[in-house]
Amino acid sequence: MAGIEILKSGLLTTVQDLGRTDYRMYGVNTCGAMDRFSLRLANLLVGNGENEAALEVTLIGPHLKFLVDGVIAVTGGDLAPRLNGTAIGMWKTILVSEGDILQFGHMKHGCRSYVAIKGGIDVPLIMGSRSTFIRGGYGGLEGRSLKEGDRLDIGEGEPRLDRALVTGRSLPAAYRPDFVTERPIRFIPGPQSDRFIETSLDTFVSDSYGILNESDRMGYRLKGPQLTHKSGADMISGAVTIGSIQVPGDGQPIILMSDCQVTGGYTQIGVVIGVDIPYLAQRKPGDRIQFQQIGIEDAQHFWREQERLISLIRMHNVR
Repeated sequence: MAGIEILKSGLLTTVQDLGRTDYRMYGVNTCGAMDRFSLRLANLLVGNGENEAALEVTLIGPHLKFLVDGVIAVTGGDLAPRLNGTAIGMWKTILVSEGDILQFGHMKHGCRSYVAIKGGIDVPLIMGSRSTFIRGGYGGLEGRSLKEGDRLDIGEGEPRLDRALVTGRSLPAAYRPDFVTERPIRFIPGPQSDRFIETSLDTFVSDSYGILNESDRMGYRLKGPQLTHKSGADMISGAVTIGSIQVPGDGQPIILMSDCQVTGGYTQIGVVIGVDIPYLAQRKPGDRIQFQQIGIEDAQHFWREQERLISLIRMHNVR
C-alpha cells in the first residue's frame, strides 16, 4: 500500500539500496547509495535489513507526506529535517503518523541525507536491487528521480520487529560519522600509477583539489594541479570500480562514484579506500579535498574496523 507521497521533490531524491553488486561481470553498473554507511545505519535504526531501499536526498530535500503510521530515521548529511515544522534529531528513530509531513531546511553539513522507514521502500527488484539508475532508466520508481505527486509503497519489513521495539533507538555520538571535520581522502596506488612521472604522485598528495559543478553520482570531477603522464592517458579499457581515480589527458583527476561504469580507458593513479567513500560522498561542488596515500594492508584494517563497528551496532540493537 502507498505509504509516502512526494509533495515537493527536492533537488535530487531517489530510491537507493546497496546496489547491484553481483552483476558487474555483465557490464551492469553497481549504483546504490553514495554513502552506503549512512544508509546501512538508517536501516538498522528502524529495524530493517541493511540492504532495504531508502530515500537518498541531495542538497535540497523533498517534502514527504506519510500516508500511514510508521517509524523513520534520518542519517547522513544534516539537511535540517523537520517533522510538521519542528526540528527532529538525526541518527535516531522518529515515530510518524498518518498525515505527518517531513521536510528539510538549509544544509548544515554534508550534502546527502538518507530517510529509512520501517519496512523499506517497496519498488520492483531489478537484477537484485531496488536502486535507481537514472542514466539507464531503470530501478527505483520508473528509473528516475522522484517528482511531485509520486506515491511510494512501504514493505512489510521483519515481523519480529514491531513498531514498539524500534521506538527510542538512537546511535551513540561516538558511532556517528564525522562529516564536519576536514580530513584527507585516503587511497591506495592505482594499477597504472607507474604511468605518471615521479613528481605527479607527490603533487597529488601535497596539493588540494576542488570538486567541480560537473560532478554527479557517476563521478567527481576535480580541478587542481595537473598530473602528468609519461606517455599519454589512454590505455586498453580495463576494470574500474567505485573510488577509482582516473586521470584523462588534461591531467585533472576524476573519482568514480556509485553510478560509474565497470570498465574505463584512462589511467588510474589510485583508488579511494572503501571506508572513505561515504565521507567523500558527503563532499559537494565547491569543496576542496586533499589526498593521503596508504598501503593496502592499512585499507583492509580500516575496512575490518568499520564492519566490526556495524556488527557491534547490530548486536546491541543501536540502543
